[in-house]
Amino acid sequence: MPKETNHLESVVALTTALEQLGLSPVLVGGMALVILGSQRITNDFDFLISLREPLLAEVVSIFYDHGFELVSKLNPQGEAIRTIDNRNVAAARLKLDSPSSAYFFDRKKGLRIDLLFDFPLSTYEVASRATRFKIPSGSLRIASTEDLLRLKELAFADRRAAADAQDVEFLRRLLGKGEIL
Repeated sequence: MPKETNHLESVVALTTALEQLGLSPVLVGGMALVILGSQRITNDFDFLISLREPLLAEVVSIFYDHGFELVSKLNPQGEAIRTIDNRNVAAARLKLDSPSSAYFFDRKKGLRIDLLFDFPLSTYEVASRATRFKIPSGSLRIASTEDLLRLKELAFADRRAAADAQDVEFLRRLLGKGEIL
């Protein structure tokens, strides 16, 4: 089975467990664009999620049960170089720091999942417009093309990265809005 398929299966299993907690993770970022047909290369899955503190320890446990650990340090290229191997310490760290995002990494699979906590858009609003992408083992919520464009425009305005500019152009073409850059 190709590596990407294994990753997709792993991600679907993880998001299914999160949905069983009553959460609505929505795929955003580069992998969502790949599913829509972009030729973009990406190494992670980004999910917009609304995480209430009472569920924090349960969410962290789901990740650890699926072989992921909270990333505590990234290198300048955005690769995980240090993780927290204890789920209780990871939950305490997230509770204490209250970050707008968190990264989880599975060393065996080389798979990184980024969680954006109602940032920069409301998960509730984005989830209400999301569609389902189905695979044999389940499905993922994917943000609408319009919401993906809004997110990528925000990312481009913040980072001015060439990859974000290419993503904006791809999404504008999908929506028939032409190029802006």
